[in-house]
Amino acid sequence: MKKTIYSRFPKENIADLPTVSFEGRIVVVLSEREAEKAVDFLLTQAFLGIDTETRPSFRRGQLHMVSLLQVSTNDICFLFRLNRTDLTPAIVRLLEDERVAKVGLSLHDDILSLKRRKLFVPGHFIDLQNMVGELGIEDMSLQKLYANLFGQKISKRQQLTNWDADVLNERQKRYAATDAWACLQMYQEICRLKATNDYELLENEED
Repeated sequence: MKKTIYSRFPKENIADLPTVSFEGRIVVVLSEREAEKAVDFLLTQAFLGIDTETRPSFRRGQLHMVSLLQVSTNDICFLFRLNRTDLTPAIVRLLEDERVAKVGLSLHDDILSLKRRKLFVPGHFIDLQNMVGELGIEDMSLQKLYANLFGQKISKRQQLTNWDADVLNERQKRYAATDAWACLQMYQEICRLKATNDYELLENEED
């Protein structure tokens, strides 16, 4: 039976979906040496999920630097604590790499925030927002896209927590890893659906 996807996933349906989170290994990167080892491993992969987190601002005009860079395979996610290491030469090497595809959502914003720390020339990036329209999907948020493709909910409860904290708690780490991992899962599923045409699109006007 073909998978049913929606042009716009009904927002009210998300609350009733089962919650999904990354269940693999999470590695927090706190030093230049650790970053070098992590990047050496990540550049052996074909595709990576990527995302960033920034400490939220609650005062007008206040702007924080990007705190965290999450880079995930299907079963391991590295959390680069940029507030501790900044963009090390190894991290720049990863971001500028032209061979390994780094898959994310709304990558323009992520790349801009990373460049505020240190200028680099972006390598091979794939933005899911440029792909989903080929399936007829109009949604652009991670939560709605994941719900649409997998029928599961990604919790956003940790989004506005302090990403510059001395130590990230387990909920923060799991949330951050899930967002990067989810981008990779969605990319793989979109490629599968495009290759097999194993889906039917339901047009709706839900917002």
